[in-house]
Amino acid sequence: MNIDISFWKNASPKGKRFYSLTFIFVLSIAATLVGMLVPLSQNEAQLISDQVNQTVTENTANGTLIQTILLNNFSLCLLMFIPLAGLAIGLFILFSTGMAIRAIFDIQSATAVSGAASADIQASTAILALVMVGLTFLLEYVSYSLAMTESVWLFRRIMQKRWRELKNTAICIGIVALLLVLGAIVETLALSLQL
Repeated sequence: MNIDISFWKNASPKGKRFYSLTFIFVLSIAATLVGMLVPLSQNEAQLISDQVNQTVTENTANGTLIQTILLNNFSLCLLMFIPLAGLAIGLFILFSTGMAIRAIFDIQSATAVSGAASADIQASTAILALVMVGLTFLLEYVSYSLAMTESVWLFRRIMQKRWRELKNTAICIGIVALLLVLGAIVETLALSLQL
């Protein structure tokens, strides 16, 4: 099996970063999907779902949901910048996110099957919710992918003793912070729809 990597060899430094980011973005989605495929017991799913709901409910009541979401996402994202280890940490976090999504889905499905009244949702509300969830996903996953990509590049440059990469890391942290602020705002708005 011969893999042609001429696209990599012929790519500019920015092109190589873009290819790296794209690859890690796809890897991030795959890690989340694998986490969603892990079967959970009813008790495990209920525990995870309750923890998520409690966090959202308490912080909504306190008016601190945006700050809580931002602090959680940004602190996890900073871990993803750790040279090389950040990639493994990030993929584990996204795998765990997939498990949490599965838990919430399992509990909501069980509730729907047990005869709970279905919500009356208008088409415009459903479309708005899908757009907001999609935008939140995009902002957060691009941020996480950028952090994990930079962790690999930072490791490589440190091994080469090319310290200018620290400037790129600082710029990436700034970009990630901005994206996650926007993501926290959109996620809070999506949660406030209470679908």
